[in-house]
Amino acid sequence: MQMRFPLILDGATGTELQKRGYTGDMSAEQWVLENPHSIIEIQRGYVEAGSNVLYSPSFGANRRKLEEHGIFNKTEEYNLRLAELSEKAADGKAWVAGDISPTGMFLSPLGEASFEELVDIYTEQATGLEKAGVDLFVIETMMTLSDARAAVLAVRSVSDKPIFVTFTCDESGRCLSGTDVTAALVVLQGMGISAFGLNCSTGPEQMLAQLKRLHKFARVPLIAKPNAGMPQIVDGKTVYDCPPDEFTAFVQPMLDVGVAIFGGCCGTTSEHIAALSRALKGAKFARPAPEHSDMLPASTEKEPMFLPVDAKHGKVLCVTNEFEDNLADELDSDDVMIAVRLSDWDDVDTFADCQYMISKPLCIVCDDADVLESALRVYQGRALYEGSLSEKALLPLCDKYGLII
Repeated sequence: MQMRFPLILDGATGTELQKRGYTGDMSAEQWVLENPHSIIEIQRGYVEAGSNVLYSPSFGANRRKLEEHGIFNKTEEYNLRLAELSEKAADGKAWVAGDISPTGMFLSPLGEASFEELVDIYTEQATGLEKAGVDLFVIETMMTLSDARAAVLAVRSVSDKPIFVTFTCDESGRCLSGTDVTAALVVLQGMGISAFGLNCSTGPEQMLAQLKRLHKFARVPLIAKPNAGMPQIVDGKTVYDCPPDEFTAFVQPMLDVGVAIFGGCCGTTSEHIAALSRALKGAKFARPAPEHSDMLPASTEKEPMFLPVDAKHGKVLCVTNEFEDNLADELDSDDVMIAVRLSDWDDVDTFADCQYMISKPLCIVCDDADVLESALRVYQGRALYEGSLSEKALLPLCDKYGLII
């Protein structure tokens, strides 16, 4: 598919469904399938207003979320049917994005999920969306890198279509897990996503501050899908008070910092999308020109950490019974990065239990391609490599995980 920027996404789904009778007493996805006319009406309105992309109403249609509502063994079926509703609404006039959202699960030590469990959950959802024939995938409202990375890997296992990723963060730019959105950008663009940005969280004015930060690191187009202002509680109901003209007041400064894809989240309507369409008529965005382009784009799970190309690590840590203590000591040293040798699967398991500690750029020393890939899956940052593996063995890992060699 050939995308032309600026690109206009759709507006809110949840708040629009509530206007049409959804009360939250069941899964939104189940309600949509029982009331298909509602989502078709909403999405046709967005297409008429100027949306180029519709999100399939599959936000909570991963296995974990469906099972919380007592829906079992229907993940693939639900996603296929939900995406088909958007295809009907689009009627060939807009692309359909397979919508994927957080599982709500956390890796150790915050939770008990394994990374491979997350990948499995998302693969099931992505398979249904791919079978429906979606044009691209959007992984949205992300709060942890583990969910986002797992979803990207899951999509890539079933499709080669474009992937958009958007996170939600607080006013400091941090997610629920403590990850800075700039770190998420560095990690995920290394994994080959097509665009990155923010959704939900705030109104456009507050979102602009974080988009300016992201612009310094972006090598891909940025996405802005803010709420219709900051939510307020009025008579026990959540109200968004940013009208369409105010919603689009920050379009030009967003264009100036590399935003090429615009849409609306909670509280936005077809009127907000129509206002976006008018504001973007004839507009041009600033193509990415990242800082640090002559440096190595490493990142931990929490922070991006750029290194000079001639950066050296100190001693290489081996995985022993004292690995956690040795890792803590090395993190306190003056070395600019740490190096860990991984030789077998047991090493990777021990490393996985401790990887949350890592607060410096990581260099993985490994001579086994399968062990290296296993380590890259569990490490939630962007790592460097040192070892004897051939370029033929390493290049697929660079494309898939953003490995730096």
